[in-house]
Amino acid sequence: MEEQISSSLSNLTEKLSGWVDSLIVNLPNIFIATIVFTLAYWLSGNIQGWANRLLKKVVKQQSIRGLLVNVIAILVIAIGILLALAVLNLDGTLKSLLAGAGVAGLAISLALQGTLSNTFSGVFIAIKDEINLGDWIVTQGIAGKVVEIDLRNTKLKESDNNIAIIPNKLILENPFKNFGLTNRIRTDISCGVAYSSDLKDVKQVATKAIEELYPQKNGEKVELYYTEFGDSSINFSLRFFVDAKENRTAIEVKSE
Repeated sequence: MEEQISSSLSNLTEKLSGWVDSLIVNLPNIFIATIVFTLAYWLSGNIQGWANRLLKKVVKQQSIRGLLVNVIAILVIAIGILLALAVLNLDGTLKSLLAGAGVAGLAISLALQGTLSNTFSGVFIAIKDEINLGDWIVTQGIAGKVVEIDLRNTKLKESDNNIAIIPNKLILENPFKNFGLTNRIRTDISCGVAYSSDLKDVKQVATKAIEELYPQKNGEKVELYYTEFGDSSINFSLRFFVDAKENRTAIEVKSE
């Protein structure tokens, strides 16, 4: 019994002695690894402000900017951990972490395929700058003003003040019309005059009236075309450009 206890104590002493020797030998590496990780952690905390200021010029949506800034910070910390493990010569642990991260990433991507697709679509929409807050767009048969673009959905306020929520993926993968991409749109107005009217005089009066209300710019002109003989009128179409960013502007123009 005493021999077993003595042998166990001897083995324990040898292991502790070996650990202490290993710790002393690796002290410089541990010190360097600690500095590397601390620097990465400090950099991740400060890089968020820098990245946010830079991304403001490219991404206008706060939610998308917040996602990108957090991803950058996490990547910086992850790189710091990998470098610290490399300094400590923990190659086996490093390979296991990378392998585990790859398997976990694949499992997560499969489980959240729809969510990730909408998230990346939202990021792409924000960076591409094809849709911005305040734009009037028509997509999926829904027309409205863009009031929010988050990580999953785009919210439109329709003309009746209802909010339509559309997944980002559907907007990105399908055609949409954005009235906010141009400051000028062409409007068509259909009219009719009596058969007894002087058609040359009608054209002159109608064209002058439109030009006074909506001056044409940069070579634009008011166009008038007679289109058909109606039951009680000769019908014609007026075409001209107006300043507009919303679809309802065309309706307002016709009313005026």
